[in-house]
Amino acid sequence: MQPRKFEAADGLVMAGVFSYESLVHAMAGAVGSVTAMTVFFPLDTARLRLQVDEKRKSKTTHAVLLEIIKEEGLLAPYRGWFPVISSLCCSNFVYFYTFNSLKAVWVKGHNSTTGKDLILGMVAGIVNVLLTTPLWVVNTRLKLQGAKFRNEDIIPTNYKGIVDAFHQIIRDEGILALWNGTFPSLLLVFNPAIQFMFYEGLKRKILKSQLQLSSLDAFVIGAAAKAIATTLTYPMQTVQSILRFGHHRLNPENKRLGSLKNVLYLLRQRIKRFGLVGLYKGLEAKLLQTVLTAALMFLVYEKLAAATFTVMGLKRSLKK
Repeated sequence: MQPRKFEAADGLVMAGVFSYESLVHAMAGAVGSVTAMTVFFPLDTARLRLQVDEKRKSKTTHAVLLEIIKEEGLLAPYRGWFPVISSLCCSNFVYFYTFNSLKAVWVKGHNSTTGKDLILGMVAGIVNVLLTTPLWVVNTRLKLQGAKFRNEDIIPTNYKGIVDAFHQIIRDEGILALWNGTFPSLLLVFNPAIQFMFYEGLKRKILKSQLQLSSLDAFVIGAAAKAIATTLTYPMQTVQSILRFGHHRLNPENKRLGSLKNVLYLLRQRIKRFGLVGLYKGLEAKLLQTVLTAALMFLVYEKLAAATFTVMGLKRSLKK
């Protein structure tokens, strides 16, 4: 059954932002994202190499992964797994908690709409970006550390772990370097916002004709929503990855460019070197990774949240 909403008569309603229901959604979203990313992590490794290493000749996900394994070892596709998973867990907890808390406050007693879902997704995305960008900057650096780049101009890093990476970045580049890529990240709040808008809209349509989402329903609509969002926002994701890695590591002479200038410069350079196709370099790997990851994440999220609410419902009935 679909988890029933808490009513005041139950004596279980709390203020929307601090509700137990929002906490359950946040925990389920975090667990779902960690599970899915772990399964499809090598695809993200291939995507990041294609975005950052401009001189790499291999164009396909399969070819890049084979090169990485051959040159760097069998476990190389999982390099940087822990910081990525830690960042993703925190990021999705913040996003799901904010989205569902705001939805409980704004939409309570009214029907949700695609427009409201888009606005809620954007607000949740902005909160998420401002709070978690330092984690993503660090995990991007760690994930690329030790990689064999075709671009010989890239300045290597030597971080001993997450804490040491934070320390070195603040010491050598200043504390604001932890928010590298914030500008494109803020623009990219459209990605999860579009994703959630389509997901919630498709979910509402399905639930009009049946009581709950099946596993296949959650997987398919999660995949479709993410495919649309990723394709629309991918050029900015490429810029985001380069800035998080450290734009000055790729182009030392442009170290002091402001955020907006960096974004415009990188977009122009990408088009100049590779044409418009260059803006979508690595899209195949990104679509494979994000679509499958999002599909599995929403599947785990829906099932875990439903199971939790069912257990809570049983406990309430036993206490009556």
